[in-house]
Amino acid sequence: MRLRTVLATVTAGLAAAVLTTAAGPATAATPPAAAGTATGTAQVDACSPYVSLDRFSDALDKTTYDGTFVGNFSALAVDTDGSIAALEDRSSLFTLDAGTLRPRSVVPLADENGAALDSEGLVVDRDGTRLISSETEPSVRRYSRDGTILDRLPVPSSLFVAPAGRATANQTFEGLTMLPGGHTLLASMEYAISGDSTGIVRFQTWHRTHGPGSGRFRLAAQYAYRTDTGLGVPEVQALPDGRLLVLERGFTSGVGNTVRLYLADPRRATDTSGVENLTGGPEVRLVKKTLLADIADCPSLGATAKQPQPNPLLDNIEGMTVTGRHGNTFDVLLVSDDNQNPAQTTRFYSLRVTAPR
Repeated sequence: MRLRTVLATVTAGLAAAVLTTAAGPATAATPPAAAGTATGTAQVDACSPYVSLDRFSDALDKTTYDGTFVGNFSALAVDTDGSIAALEDRSSLFTLDAGTLRPRSVVPLADENGAALDSEGLVVDRDGTRLISSETEPSVRRYSRDGTILDRLPVPSSLFVAPAGRATANQTFEGLTMLPGGHTLLASMEYAISGDSTGIVRFQTWHRTHGPGSGRFRLAAQYAYRTDTGLGVPEVQALPDGRLLVLERGFTSGVGNTVRLYLADPRRATDTSGVENLTGGPEVRLVKKTLLADIADCPSLGATAKQPQPNPLLDNIEGMTVTGRHGNTFDVLLVSDDNQNPAQTTRFYSLRVTAPR
């Protein structure tokens, strides 16, 4: 989402030379490692009992590749070959080298009429196809590697942007993830729809009966999730046990960003697909959540900010993917959306996240 001022409004496998911070912008032809460092060597520093910050990188900030601006990143996913798929919210999908973060390729995206997308969520399916959400309508489409539309998933009419539905423009499908087993897709609305209590957002799922690429998705259960006051949900990522990592984010002009990482469990939540208005009452079991870390509590590791921030490490963090697992600890890669704004930074963050049992 392109955050407006009205809003009160990471891979351990990445090379250590890359995920240190860059002192300034690098050109696309310059290896990220040559852009400079502020922290020297990689460090592991605790943000909380569950989360530590390994490294970060500003190496791609304000660069271009093949004539395309590198930034505006809204989602990340690990591709079938181990590279990093990085989605821009302005209709481009990059392939980044997992070891250097250098762009390898970029594919333009569009809707059925050739119009640009406000592309926000990304899943790379097991067959290599891309499931991409746009918050314009909102929509979820399935694309081939070359950007050809293969399918479009149904969306409940209540989640459409008003007047067609009850959602607010620029506040719809932001997060997208595939649940374990590869049969259920989940999208998170960023903010509440009209008629639901402020702060209660809907998680919509789709289910398919066949394997990746061989079956159409149909609408399935919906769940209710309560955000912290003033925050929305820009990203969700499924863990192997069916729980979710959920990013909550907000922005206050003159203060900066708030970004928190939660562990959420939808497995015992009420299916709210038939509930017209969510009031937060006891008749609906919300998705249970546990705070893992407030990113403002992470060490800054020498990071600098171009605008006021509670911690100079912070920016408009919007994309997240799980890149590795070590027992109950996960390598998580985050990225910020710079909105192509001189006052913001495209920054990658490498976290280690332990999910409490």
